[in-house]
Amino acid sequence: MADFDSDAVVSTTWLAEHLSAPDVHVVDASYYLPDEGLSGRQEFELQHIPGAVFFDIDEIADGDDALPHMLPSPEKFSSKVTKLGLGDGVRMVIYDQRGLMSAPRVWWTFRYFGHDDVAVLDGGLPKWLAEGRPVEDGPARAVERHFTARMNSFMLRDKEQIRANLASRREQVLDARSQGRFEASEPELWPGRRAGHIPGSLSLPYTDLVDAEAQTLRPVADLRACFEAAGLDMARPVITTCGSGVTAAVLALGLHLAGHKDVALYDGSWAEWGLPGDTPVDTGPAT
Repeated sequence: MADFDSDAVVSTTWLAEHLSAPDVHVVDASYYLPDEGLSGRQEFELQHIPGAVFFDIDEIADGDDALPHMLPSPEKFSSKVTKLGLGDGVRMVIYDQRGLMSAPRVWWTFRYFGHDDVAVLDGGLPKWLAEGRPVEDGPARAVERHFTARMNSFMLRDKEQIRANLASRREQVLDARSQGRFEASEPELWPGRRAGHIPGSLSLPYTDLVDAEAQTLRPVADLRACFEAAGLDMARPVITTCGSGVTAAVLALGLHLAGHKDVALYDGSWAEWGLPGDTPVDTGPAT
């Protein structure tokens, strides 16, 4: 594990030592794009960390919104996570089956709804398996526990706020998609969306924050270097964005670890902004 002085990330060693603690609850937050042909829940039921429950990003979402996995109402979120046993007074450890891709989205979501005692498992399931640690199969078994939702609107941005920021430039916009998608030199993954990026935004693929071999987060000094190389001013507020609000949370987690506290996430991200319409789009490198 890298040199994190933070409660936001825990190592596989830490989790193994605390796996049986009654106040530690493990959450599999795996997500796959529709064209990948995989189900996070099905993969979970094949193997998962003992005692884990499955957090379905598409199910614990605003089902009335045509955009993918937008944040649900506080009432729906509380109801869903209560059934998973993810209530008040527990420490949650979130992982995913890739290593580090969708787990930060659920870390961010719990923090948005007022639960700060939540961490991402560095390296996720791949590191856990590589170390020969135990797994189990089958559906989750959970005992309900009440969750009190307290929304923090400072952590969230919508399309109109992004539009207003085009004029004010008060907040920097940092895009987690690949450089090719950002520049429109490769196809956009979300069907029906234009190619390119939000004008004035900066490009930092979320994969740059992750060790490609170990699928763990890079050390804090390297994270800071990545943000600076992308042109980010660490003294100014940041909005993170991506394809659909998932990997934008990897950037939010990296900024958190690097000591940046004024960070919000654009939930609609390119799935919303890239739709045909009057939202302006730029192509080519960041300027």
